[in-house]
Amino acid sequence: MEPDNDMKVLVVDDSLVMRRIITNHLMALGYSKILEADSGEKALQILEKEGVDLILSDWCMRGMHGIEVLRSVRKNEATRSIPFIMVTAEAQPHLMLEAIRAQVSDYVVKPFTRENLRQSIEKVLVLGQVGS
Repeated sequence: MEPDNDMKVLVVDDSLVMRRIITNHLMALGYSKILEADSGEKALQILEKEGVDLILSDWCMRGMHGIEVLRSVRKNEATRSIPFIMVTAEAQPHLMLEAIRAQVSDYVVKPFTRENLRQSIEKVLVLGQVGS
């Protein structure tokens, strides 16, 4: 599946290094419209101002955690259908279950490869998975 060049992707992570890794992977996969937020609060501000087509978010961040961002996205009529992929080192089954209950589209555990990321994005876009 070829990436949609008009698709806007929001990368949310409080680690600049991780945002760079994800952004570099996305660019290598053909995505060019990439927005970044270093906190959950900033992510929600971006979502208010700009429409995005996909969200990739870390779980553990200072301030608002990714799970809280996910819940806010799903509660908002304007954003509820945006595919949301949790990209996190949090691999405990109870946390994965919590994300599924909050309607995460997919869950990618760090460390991950470009191929892992590509497969996850394709899965949620092809299947239209919002809250798998």
